[in-house]
Amino acid sequence: MMNDSKLEYLTKVEQLTDEETERLLSRMVGKLPRRLEKGKLTQKEALAIQLEFEDEQLQEWRAMMQILKDKEEAKIAAKIKAVKNEKEPEKVKDAKKSKAGSDK
Repeated sequence: MMNDSKLEYLTKVEQLTDEETERLLSRMVGKLPRRLEKGKLTQKEALAIQLEFEDEQLQEWRAMMQILKDKEEAKIAAKIKAVKNEKEPEKVKDAKKSKAGSDK
């Protein structure tokens, strides 16, 4: 499975333009640029690792944004429910008053 993903990212690297390659190289941080400089990795391998890393970060970001969106929707739903509950007792009181008035 790991080889399949590595092969997938190596294929993506081959399809990058020179400008995209330069941008990807400039975003590398940590040990990856040093390993590239020392010749422990080829440029394509380093770019594939960086692409994989960025894809993982993107998935984590999307998951976090979904959690935040769900929380915000829950807050809104709770506010709507609270507003409806405030209005309902008034209707019940009005209905009781009109029934009491009609019984006389």
